[in-house]
Amino acid sequence: MSKILEILTPEGLPPLVERPGVSFIMPVLNEAEHIAKAITTILAQDYEGDKEIVLALGPSTDDTNRIIADMAAKDPRIQTVDNPQAATPIGLNLAIAATHHPVIIRVDAHSGLRTDYTEQAIDTLRLTKAANCGGLMLARGRTSFQKAVARAYMSPVGLGGPAYHSGDEAGEAESAYLGVYRREVFAHLGGFDEGIKRGQDWELNLRIRTAGGRIWFNPDMEVTYWPRDSWSKIGQQFWATGIWRAELIRRYGSANSLRYFAPPVLVLGMGASVIEALLQLTGRTKTWPKFLRRFTSLVHVPSLGYVSAILATASAAKDCGRRERAWFGLILPTMHLCWGAGFLRGLITGAGSTKDGSR
Repeated sequence: MSKILEILTPEGLPPLVERPGVSFIMPVLNEAEHIAKAITTILAQDYEGDKEIVLALGPSTDDTNRIIADMAAKDPRIQTVDNPQAATPIGLNLAIAATHHPVIIRVDAHSGLRTDYTEQAIDTLRLTKAANCGGLMLARGRTSFQKAVARAYMSPVGLGGPAYHSGDEAGEAESAYLGVYRREVFAHLGGFDEGIKRGQDWELNLRIRTAGGRIWFNPDMEVTYWPRDSWSKIGQQFWATGIWRAELIRRYGSANSLRYFAPPVLVLGMGASVIEALLQLTGRTKTWPKFLRRFTSLVHVPSLGYVSAILATASAAKDCGRRERAWFGLILPTMHLCWGAGFLRGLITGAGSTKDGSR
């Protein structure tokens, strides 16, 4: 391992002072509905160390930038930098360059931090000697639709996978939700990869782990997350996310978990089932040998099993009304199929300049 990078290992990171200053960074674009609450939860952090907030402002077409300007005029801890390209990794890097403190905390306009989040994060970095740590993403909703999306986020049948979605015991992790970074990460590895429009946090965490650094998950670090509030936005979000995950697999291959291949396999299976059904309905299969017809009919089994699993999961959803339960049953396949279709597109063509158009 390069001696330059050994500083990111648990043994190489210098100890944190008692109350290190913290810098919150946030890229922002068209978040008029959420931005004031997001900033308020940062300012309300029960932490005695110095705090600053640096917001990377994209060319919003709503009142986002005006709201931020009004809040910044009343509190000097709120600073802004321009992010005319509206790209998340570029905005993050611009914000980092404008910060001053030894701990950098990524936040999101759709997130709300529990009041002890910063205190928990600093304690976690100090005790575990991690280069980055993160907590539990608690998805929440206001409308029946948004509550259904939140339920899907938290469900093992929905996103599943990382501990920060479904919860797990504290321990080392592959990646972290948002992330609380030691400044040494950016000083020695550089910033976020500006060519990766989604998934740039996973890529940076891969570099941290490759350099011997530790990523730590602490379930006591809770972040409230407010999902997209319309079906079309959810579809656009997961389509773009699938494309960029495929791009990461094109670049980093086996460093990715096998779980990422489940949605594209589902899309292929469902597609094969639809084609088989059309052939059967139009009578094309009648001329096939009997053994072949029986064999190709088996393609329906996985698809029917998936549909049955979705219906059973939605029916078993507790503490919700019929409307939310119905949306839940529609949101799950929307996430899976949009993500999987996007993945297949990205695997074939690469991500190119694909952006998330849901904001």
